[in-house]
Amino acid sequence: MNSQKTVFGTKEWSVASVNCVIGCSHNCRYCYARYNATARFHRMAPHQWPIMLVRSVDVRKKQRQYPGTVMFPTTHDITPEVMEPCVIVLRSLLEAGNTVLLVSKPHFSCIASLCWDFGKYEGQLLFRFTIGADDDRLLRYWEPGASNYQERLSSLRLAYRKGFRTSVSIEPMLDSPNIFRHVTNLSPFVTDSIWIGKLNNIRSRVRAETDEDRTAIKRIEDGQTNERIFEIYNSLKDFPLIRWKDSVKKIVGIQAMSEPGRDE
Repeated sequence: MNSQKTVFGTKEWSVASVNCVIGCSHNCRYCYARYNATARFHRMAPHQWPIMLVRSVDVRKKQRQYPGTVMFPTTHDITPEVMEPCVIVLRSLLEAGNTVLLVSKPHFSCIASLCWDFGKYEGQLLFRFTIGADDDRLLRYWEPGASNYQERLSSLRLAYRKGFRTSVSIEPMLDSPNIFRHVTNLSPFVTDSIWIGKLNNIRSRVRAETDEDRTAIKRIEDGQTNERIFEIYNSLKDFPLIRWKDSVKKIVGIQAMSEPGRDE
């Protein structure tokens, strides 16, 4: 019997996750952290989630060196209102010698500040910007408090020009019909990888309360059927930057990772 455990989710990218805030003003409809806090474990009401509360104990904590890449943050984002505590935590992680994967739906002002403050750590810091589509109508629906496409693209270009390693997460994939165009437009500013993955557990995480909700959910589901995933895989599999999240691997027959944090 094969006793190896497969790796999925954030563990594909990192061996550890660090956060310092509860809640997130981006208020993404599909967010697993939002779902867990408001619907699964009932730690707060849905209207409380967009109010970002800094966990001072986590900000003050002296970070240790981890045996592999650390992802920061995972359950919230780096936004202007929590920029200062996030900088403190990031600095602590980098000063401890860690390689940090910074994942964000980026605000340009935040990324400009981070590039300025952490230029000497460019070898330890990998930016991964979540850009699920290039259509602002889709982004506004699914990620109502997050930045628009142009701001995310400008952030990616800036980090690239400043000499940092750059990557993109197209997970969740919000615009399957235009994925090839989307990848083509992003790739000139990516040095590391472009990850593609499905929107997971959509029926449990996203509440279908209106016709708009039901239409949006159906569009996602139609765009990530097994047949459609195979089409996307075959059209992009030869792009050297492309990486596939576990939700795609299991459909197209790619072996899942067995070791956390390999990021490949």
